[in-house]
Amino acid sequence: MLTKTISAAVHGIDAIAVTIEAAVSRGFGITIVGLPDAAVKESHERVKCAIVHAGYEFPRQSVVINMSPADIKKEGSAYDLPIAIGIMACDEKVNSAKLDRYMIMGELSLDGSLRPIKGALPMAILARQMKLDGFILPADNAMEAAIVNNLNVYGVKSIDEVIAFLNDTIDLTPTTVDTRAEFARAQNAFPYDFSEVRGQEQVKRAFEVACAGGHNILLIGSPGSGKSMMSKRLPSILPPLSLSEALETTKIHSVAGKLSKGTTLLTMRPFRAPHHTISPVALVGGGTYPTPGEISLAHNGVLFLDELPEFNRNVLEVMRQPLEDRVITISRAKYSTEYPASFMLVASMNPCPCGYYGHPTKPCVCTDYQRMNYMNRISGPLLDRIDLQIQVQPVQFDDMASRQPGESSEVIRQRVMKARAIQEQRFKGHSGIYCNAQMTPTLLHRFAEPDAAGLEQLRQAMERMNMSARAYDRILKVARTIADLEGSDRVQHHHIMEAIGYRTLDRSNYFNL
Repeated sequence: MLTKTISAAVHGIDAIAVTIEAAVSRGFGITIVGLPDAAVKESHERVKCAIVHAGYEFPRQSVVINMSPADIKKEGSAYDLPIAIGIMACDEKVNSAKLDRYMIMGELSLDGSLRPIKGALPMAILARQMKLDGFILPADNAMEAAIVNNLNVYGVKSIDEVIAFLNDTIDLTPTTVDTRAEFARAQNAFPYDFSEVRGQEQVKRAFEVACAGGHNILLIGSPGSGKSMMSKRLPSILPPLSLSEALETTKIHSVAGKLSKGTTLLTMRPFRAPHHTISPVALVGGGTYPTPGEISLAHNGVLFLDELPEFNRNVLEVMRQPLEDRVITISRAKYSTEYPASFMLVASMNPCPCGYYGHPTKPCVCTDYQRMNYMNRISGPLLDRIDLQIQVQPVQFDDMASRQPGESSEVIRQRVMKARAIQEQRFKGHSGIYCNAQMTPTLLHRFAEPDAAGLEQLRQAMERMNMSARAYDRILKVARTIADLEGSDRVQHHHIMEAIGYRTLDRSNYFNL
């Protein structure tokens, strides 16, 4: 007898349909074909124990499992449940009439219970696209998959429930989630607020500009000046995720297995802060079994790199292409995968090895050579891709002792959202562009052309600081954002002046300031 069960494989952040064909014939043993990896090949032992523990006898015949299409690598243990159901349907222990109406996925424990899987959300989206009646998967993943509307999602705890459901001996209640209510309720639940920050008005202004235009930002300052503390508050002033952005972000975290039990939809922008010992593969993604890296997990959010010069040079250089293209393509001998990587880069660093160059009270003990060597750990091309470079000074005692709260994140966020609304209207009809940082040269010439005084100021700055053409574009993008915050239709002289002031490391005499 031959049976077919519908399952799925994850490729990138999307799912591809996989048909599990099971056939029994005279003989003994179980064979799995169709490009399975080691975890799939080992599944027959889990499947056998789970079937026996459920009170059924494993077929005493030769069992052949074919996973189609055969040219796609099948990875992980999520195929345990569809393989088990296919085998039992061949043995006429399960009604096979329903098998072509449901997608089935799940990892089996030896006692027949089900463990959570990765990629449940993209699989549920595929099931809806295939117009299936429902998706049967582990209960721990049910809330995640139930985000998808017009699809019955059945969360089950053991293989017994699946068998009983397919044999019409029990009814399962589909899992439901009020996505919009959950989404709206959790939009403003931030653990940190800018009202807790004393002083540092220039840095707050730079953060506001960066969030309003989606610009990358680098903070340079002595230890204890508040670089990391302020960076952690950045998500609280970013615009809320749209429903489509939240769905895309959740898909990435689902594929990477980063969603916690019972998670439905990610409602806050990601804030990823990897340690400086991270490897290039962990940052950009890939590996033997390709998974999204930190830059993709930060998609639609913030990637924070603390102590930037301490990162391996190779790690930093692999970010250059994703920072421009906002997508990362992982190409290996056996596969090619594309992950989205549209993130805000926020980085911090000390000005020198000892950390106290430019400190108002503590002297720097580094030599000129040590300072230059420290700064040279970050390449010029990478610095060119960072729009705002801000020098952070230590907080004054009067500011620290003040009991007057600073401006709240909500107030700053309203200004940022107003500027983003202007940009959304401006770039309507331009696919994939929703903020000033993403402007192409054509759009830059059209929307960010400065007035005569501003153009002359920019020319002088370019000649004096010996800046690159990319830095020229970045200044215009930042100036356009400053103008949006002001509500100005035209980029003016003072907008250019402020944008130039955010290019600290472009100054050739930085260490003589």
